[in-house]
Amino acid sequence: MYKNVVSVVFLLLIVQACGGPTPKDNETAAKNKEIIHPAVDQLSYPMENTIEKRFSTPDGYRRSEVDSGSFQHYLRQLPLKKVNSKVTYFDGSFKPNSNVYEAVIDLPIGKRDLHQCADAIIRLRAEYFFKEKKYDSIGFNFTNGFRADYIPWRNGKRIKVSGNQVRWTNGTTPSTSYIDFWKYLEMVFSYAGTASLEKEMKPISLDAIDIGDTFIKGGFPGHAIIVVDMAIHQESGKKIVLLAQSYMPAQELQLLKNPNDSVMNPWYGMELTDTLYTPEWTFEIHHLKRF
Repeated sequence: MYKNVVSVVFLLLIVQACGGPTPKDNETAAKNKEIIHPAVDQLSYPMENTIEKRFSTPDGYRRSEVDSGSFQHYLRQLPLKKVNSKVTYFDGSFKPNSNVYEAVIDLPIGKRDLHQCADAIIRLRAEYFFKEKKYDSIGFNFTNGFRADYIPWRNGKRIKVSGNQVRWTNGTTPSTSYIDFWKYLEMVFSYAGTASLEKEMKPISLDAIDIGDTFIKGGFPGHAIIVVDMAIHQESGKKIVLLAQSYMPAQELQLLKNPNDSVMNPWYGMELTDTLYTPEWTFEIHHLKRF
């Protein structure tokens, strides 16, 4: 993901923070045929447009219990575009679905090439806190360690990047609008990425996995995907999860297919020993992190 970031030595760089380039070929996209998962019954559920409503759990599994006001519940209730929708890039073109995604999350991403893998996770976490009016919980580090909290921005401060320096300045009048909140997010997207986000998170064991946890490999390139739902087998206790990502160039969030198990698709079993294989990236289990 190519964006402006400030390096650890305070040099402004253009770096790649997601995986390799994703082709944008509208002709190919038009030719690709999306396989509908059996859990999606267009006749029975024509209006069901959230993750929870569209994707049923396999036999023997039940969704994990979550509090109604929690981040876990927020992710489970993310809105989906209609069945067979294609992922849209920031420039309006479409991402071919070469067995990559099962559904498209219906959230706007702006018109700039910023909303990539780590940015999508930053966005989900920030928008949840914004919705809950927990504004002082919104804050992320730039790649060089500069802390970009939302409260100063909300109070009218702005972030000034000049050469090797990053600082807060007196910018404008205070604003509580979503438009100004999105401008704050785009500033964070511009100077944060997988390398910085990974450092803000702590590793967890696979058996403790929960909704909101993230598989993240920081670097240039790096990548990140987030757990947006989870179910538990009522007898064995085995956990399965649904995963979502953005990618590069900037694109809509997408719920991933499971190319490794056509029966469980799009659910991923968490009985893995050391490696998670997703359509566009491979993670080691130690890459599982939590805020």
